[in-house]
Amino acid sequence: MCSQISTLSKALPGPISVIVADDQAMRSDGIASVLGAHTDIDIIAACNSGKSAAAAIRQFVPDVAVLDIGMSDLNVLDVLSSIAADGFRTKVVCLAAAPNDHEVTAAVAMGARGIVFKDAARDSIVDCVRDVFNGKHWFPSAAPDIVSERRIARKRGKPLIKALTARQQQIALLVCNGLSNRQLGEQLNLTEGTVKVHLHKIYRRLGVRIRAALSALAMASRASRKS
Repeated sequence: MCSQISTLSKALPGPISVIVADDQAMRSDGIASVLGAHTDIDIIAACNSGKSAAAAIRQFVPDVAVLDIGMSDLNVLDVLSSIAADGFRTKVVCLAAAPNDHEVTAAVAMGARGIVFKDAARDSIVDCVRDVFNGKHWFPSAAPDIVSERRIARKRGKPLIKALTARQQQIALLVCNGLSNRQLGEQLNLTEGTVKVHLHKIYRRLGVRIRAALSALAMASRASRKS
């Protein structure tokens, strides 16, 4: 669910348009309040779920989306995949609990422009949104490996994905779109068990163990094709 705060028309130049999303309404409202106190930032909506955030991004196409990395119904990786698939210009800032969360590295590899830890000073989110809007990246010093991991993922993505069979490549790239095993099976006319077998072989061949890492590599491969 989102509470719409502004109906800013992006046809006209103006403040940085922002959507905030967190499973905890108090936190999303609090961040929205901190950001909205600045005249150069316009909060379009404060959302309490990943699905509502994705819908708000499709509706408003904000300049920046500030998203809790741990949303349960539709996580940041799914939202990043959706933004990339739709070709939106929205830049994503992730709210993370810790620098060693595997989803942090995966999110950055998939295009997140900034990471802000939840225990950071509230004013830092303001600086982050401004920097990200202006084309910079915001990766905290507490996570020095994020940038190198991002570069490694983008370099590894293309050759590793090429090492897969045509069917495996197809499945790996569809994982980027957030499809479940059942949905993958329905789209490719395969049983869910067959999809699991393919994924197991893909994980082993690419040297990854989790779906988020596969998404990061597949997204890096997709990005390298466009560059």
